[in-house]
Amino acid sequence: MRDDLNKIADELKIDTKEYKGLLSLTKNMFKTKSPDDMLDVSKKGGLKKTLGAFDLIMLGIGVMIGSGIFTALGIAAVGGNGTLGAGPAVIVSMVLASFACIFSAMCYAEFATMIPVAGSAYVYTYATMGEFIAWIVGWCLVMEFLIGYIAVLSAWTGYLMEFIKGFSRYLPEWLYNPPVWLVQDYTSAVHNLTKEGLNPDLIIPHIAGIPICFSLPGVLFTILVASILIKGIKESAAMTGVLVFIKLGVIALFVITGAFYVKPEHWVPFAPNGINGICVGAFLIFFAYLGFDAISTAAEETKNPQKTLPIGIIGSLAICTIVYILTALVLIGINPISEIDLQAPLAHAISSVGTNRITSCIAGLISIGALAGLTSVLMVMMLAGTRVLYAMSRDGFLPKILQTLHPKFKTPYIVTILAAIICITGSTFLNISTAAELCNFGTFTSFIIVCVAVLILRHTDPNRERPFKVPFSPWFPLMGIFCCGGLMLYSMRFLTTSKVLFPIWIALGIIIYFIYGYKEQRKTEETSGK
Repeated sequence: MRDDLNKIADELKIDTKEYKGLLSLTKNMFKTKSPDDMLDVSKKGGLKKTLGAFDLIMLGIGVMIGSGIFTALGIAAVGGNGTLGAGPAVIVSMVLASFACIFSAMCYAEFATMIPVAGSAYVYTYATMGEFIAWIVGWCLVMEFLIGYIAVLSAWTGYLMEFIKGFSRYLPEWLYNPPVWLVQDYTSAVHNLTKEGLNPDLIIPHIAGIPICFSLPGVLFTILVASILIKGIKESAAMTGVLVFIKLGVIALFVITGAFYVKPEHWVPFAPNGINGICVGAFLIFFAYLGFDAISTAAEETKNPQKTLPIGIIGSLAICTIVYILTALVLIGINPISEIDLQAPLAHAISSVGTNRITSCIAGLISIGALAGLTSVLMVMMLAGTRVLYAMSRDGFLPKILQTLHPKFKTPYIVTILAAIICITGSTFLNISTAAELCNFGTFTSFIIVCVAVLILRHTDPNRERPFKVPFSPWFPLMGIFCCGGLMLYSMRFLTTSKVLFPIWIALGIIIYFIYGYKEQRKTEETSGK
């Protein structure tokens, strides 16, 4: 009898030990970090505060006006890669996307003024939901910015090659008509070659059975972008500001010129795919609205962030929404949906109204504006991606070497080099549609969690100073959760590759957390005696 009791006791001890271990694991995973500690660490980090409200608005416009107008607008209206198009109702898609954005934008502004440190939604989540959810959000942000960079880089390469072809009579053929495997990712190259009735295996070179297919212009340009960011964020913002004025001027030229050629009959039927096309269009066009959260990643390098960040976030969102709607109205008024070009919609629209010297010149200027616009997007997206990785490294989830600052420029140069390598590698096999969709998944996830985080911190720390407060709380944050979550879940019904890759990305992030991040956090706590 005693032996039986001992066995039962032993079993209870084992169960108790396992329970304590599980309890400790859960407690550690959801351990939060005080906003005050985050602010103290950021003050010791050494990042220079050089950005003002104007710089932030330029950064926001720099990343928002570009990808949407020059790439996503045509795809959202026409459809492609197995997705539905919104048709002329893409205008409604834009309003729907901006409506979903405004609630999240206010939540970002509240956090950015309250915790003005590098990391954006990642640090906001760490302060409210704990390290595990923060890691997942940070991992989604990396996908949002760096995979989004790949989508924009693909479009940038396409516009560059179209621009170069305009000088074909003056250039050697190898320059304006290079091999497809030197200017496209593998997926796009295979698709285009097969469409032309050619065998990709015979045209794309292989080394040890591995296809060699990449965008050489994209690789060289990514190296240039990384070099500029290493030199300094102020220099990057100044260059972005110049590019913003160029592309805004070109877009204004398109709207003013194109307005004379608008035919209202091209807006009929208004919604050929009904509500499904409108919602999928809103999901795709959302790719163009991630600029304001990119602004918040630069909070630690902003002067007087309590005042300038709300101005930068909400101001850039409002300006971009107006520009988007005007451009969409003119584009769809010029060309019927069936004739919109997906690679260069604005330039093609102007070219289609006539072949005289004036319209040809305007089309050429629009191509230049597209390159300028996409260039500014690429710079801001890599900037945002590196700052998220920097913040995660500083918190111990990634190797400490990634937070090393350049001795002269005081920028995180090692993590910038890593981001460039990730972008170059991903650009070899991800096409523009899949990369844009994956970027949207990361965007929606971070937007939803930031809205939830605002509600949590209002409850757990109601007395904390909030220079900017989301109005009509909790209704505005709840509307942000509903709009973003509903749009993402509804659109997944009509997506293919990206809805499979997104869970894989999340699973990979969880594995990295438990293999490295969780263990490093516990070692840090033991060393510090916490």
